Amino acid sequence: MRTNILIIGVLSLILSVNIFAQKKALSKWEFSPETKFDSTRDAQKDLEDAVAAAKRMHKLVYVDIGGEWCIWCKRLDNFYESNRDLYNYLMKHYIYVKINYSKENKNEEVLSKFPKIEGYPHIFILNKHGKLIKSKNTGELEEGKSYNHGKIKLFLKEWVKKS
Repeated sequence: MRTNILIIGVLSLILSVNIFAQKKALSKWEFSPETKFDSTRDAQKDLEDAVAAAKRMHKLVYVDIGGEWCIWCKRLDNFYESNRDLYNYLMKHYIYVKINYSKENKNEEVLSKFPKIEGYPHIFILNKHGKLIKSKNTGELEEGKSYNHGKIKLFLKEWVKKS
C-alpha cells in the first residue's frame, strides 16, 4: 500500500513539473499588447519585443502611435473594442504595439527611424523582420466622428495578403 502511494506521489510530481515546463515553453509564444499609451515605457524595447514575437509567431507588426491626450486615438481604441471582428482579425494576424507620443515623451529616437507623422493616431505596419511596409495616416480611415469598418478591414487584410 505504501509503495502504491509513493508511486502515485512520484508520478504526480513528475506530471506537475512537466505541466509547469510546458506552460513556461508556451509563454515564449505570448505577446500581450499595451492597452494605453504610456510615456514611461521603453518604446525601443517594446518595438524590439513586438518584432521578436512577430518572427516567432509569423505575424506582422501593427504599430499604433499616439497618446492618451489624443481623442482620435481613443476613438480608434473604442472602434476596435466595439468591432470585435476587426479586433480579433488584428490580434490573429498582427502583433499590436503602442508607442506613446506626448509632451512628456515624444519618443523621438525611435520615431526618427520612420517616415514623418502628420497626425495622430498614426499606424506603421512592419513585416516580421521589422521592415516598414506601410505608413498610414488614420485620417483616411475616418468616417464622421469614428472610423469606417470597411476601410479598416481592407487596410488590415491588404498587408496580411502580401506577407
